[in-house]
Amino acid sequence: MTGTITKPTLTNLDRCDRCGAQAYVRVVLPGGGDLLFCRHHAKSHDSKLREMAVEYHDETDKLSVS
Repeated sequence: MTGTITKPTLTNLDRCDRCGAQAYVRVVLPGGGDLLFCRHHAKSHDSKLREMAVEYHDETDKLSVS
């Protein structure tokens, strides 16, 4: 049996690995692990994270900008 494994969308239970705020970005690493980040920390480490990511899942569009 073959299939595609997809990560579910992030929920309000997913927390930033740096500060504990709600995560809106999931970075999947080459070894298979993943990191979760709030918008602030994802943005501050964006270039390095994108460089090393196998997958970069960004849901920051869910945030309203005032």
